[in-house]
Amino acid sequence: MKKILLTVAVLTAGLVSSNAMAAGDAAAGKAKAAVCAGCHGAAGISATGMWPNLAGQKAAYTIKQLKAFKDGTRKDPTMSPMAAPLSDEDMENLAAYYASLK
Repeated sequence: MKKILLTVAVLTAGLVSSNAMAAGDAAAGKAKAAVCAGCHGAAGISATGMWPNLAGQKAAYTIKQLKAFKDGTRKDPTMSPMAAPLSDEDMENLAAYYASLK
């Protein structure tokens, strides 16, 4: 039983470590998020129901949505042009920042 628990712990640590390396830079994301605050709020909490809250959103989901706006598979007259100039690194950084918020 101890051997199984040790194996699970080692595998879990490896997954956490590889996810941490793939994560963006939350500090860089915070700087980039200034333009997002107009709709999504300074702390990622929208003032109206018209725009979604981004605070606490899972990073992978945020990246997926930003990429979809950028490549046109998801269309929105406001978000599509906002996502268009973002690099993959920008998206990862923004996602890390919003995921870090409560």
